[in-house]
Amino acid sequence: MEQSEGFEAKSKRQLVCMKKKSLYGLKQSPRQWYKKFNSFMVEHGYDNTTSDHCVFIKRFHDGNFIILLLYMDNMLNVGHDAKKIQSLKGELSKYFIMKNLKLEKKLFT
Repeated sequence: MEQSEGFEAKSKRQLVCMKKKSLYGLKQSPRQWYKKFNSFMVEHGYDNTTSDHCVFIKRFHDGNFIILLLYMDNMLNVGHDAKKIQSLKGELSKYFIMKNLKLEKKLFT
């Protein structure tokens, strides 16, 4: 291993930096991202479906539910209660850097 370009210290060539996080583009990066996202969802009361581990569901006492579909680093939220979806988006944005693409459409009336 060599010192990173731009961070070389000529007097300390034998020293290198130890990375504390998985880096984008490494083999283990997708797995680490999923583990982090999954732990967040479980902490907030969501369950994975057994048929697809990237589908998260939370059922509420009032009969409503939210389904979150995860594909790579993209998400789609589905549910009847817009306030609960906004609440989920707020919690997610506190923990992750997010961009809302505003592709929301009302599918059913």
